[in-house]
Amino acid sequence: MLLELARGRRILFFGGKGGVGKTTVSAATALAMANEGRKVLLVSTDPAHNLGHLFDRAIGSRPVKLSSGLDGLELDPEETVKKHLEEVSSALYRLMPMELRGEVDKHMELSRDAPGMQEAALLEKIAEVVEEGLKDYDLIVFDTAPSGHTARLMALPEMMSAWTEGLIKRREKADKFAAVVAGMGRESDRDLGGKYFEEDAEAQKESRIRQILLRRRNRFLNLRNALTDRDKTAFVIVLAAERLPVLETIELAAQLKRTGVTIGGLVVNKRMPAGVSEFMDERKAQEEKHLKVLAEALPDIPRQDLLLVAHDVVGREALEVFATRLE
Repeated sequence: MLLELARGRRILFFGGKGGVGKTTVSAATALAMANEGRKVLLVSTDPAHNLGHLFDRAIGSRPVKLSSGLDGLELDPEETVKKHLEEVSSALYRLMPMELRGEVDKHMELSRDAPGMQEAALLEKIAEVVEEGLKDYDLIVFDTAPSGHTARLMALPEMMSAWTEGLIKRREKADKFAAVVAGMGRESDRDLGGKYFEEDAEAQKESRIRQILLRRRNRFLNLRNALTDRDKTAFVIVLAAERLPVLETIELAAQLKRTGVTIGGLVVNKRMPAGVSEFMDERKAQEEKHLKVLAEALPDIPRQDLLLVAHDVVGREALEVFATRLE
């Protein structure tokens, strides 16, 4: 199912609850497509950036070669916000008098941690990756952050498009009003025998604002159109066969459907195989190997191991039983 889905799309998003293996599944899919001869870009939008850990190499904000036909990229929210604010600051510097630059800097510093700033900046970066990536790659695979963050991100293009469109319309009204006032000034100047006002830096400033707003609007519109194009884009939800991931998957699916995103499939990861005796022995040995590394790296921190239980821990009674395992 998964490879067939990838062969028929240009963009794949992988999402789901944290810890279910989204990075592994998305990376394996990207690698499989690259091995089939397609040129693939694998993009992580998760601030945790497990992609670099998975490939055991540094992956940053510029595409790096991971294998033949496969490039990797990690979108850093902090870096994305920084670049976004630098661009906005640059535009405001052109608009404001020199003596007000300190106020611009103060406003930008406050905006850095404003609610939604990271999501908005990250969304514009995703839009840019889609816009440019589709020119150079046959397939773009996104490894996204846990469900709640991703659901909000998928809904943002519609909101940001409408918000930016509103700014453009208000900007156009302001420009028309400014043109009328300027025209009246020219008539007055002519009556007094003076020279016509020359078009100065103000017109260039207004033009720059419109350019930024139009570019943002077009990017958000293109991303929204790409996300809702079922022939181009699909969303794959990765989950584990456990109560909370299943419930979260149902909720995420409903949210994605409301935003018009096509759900291409479900991947249930970490299923228990048949004939578990040998498997469990191998798994136990693997655990001991990793815990040895943990103990060597953090020898002074106390550790308690909790054994896997056969049933979901749901309700007070089950929690009471589980609590007896704690030391």
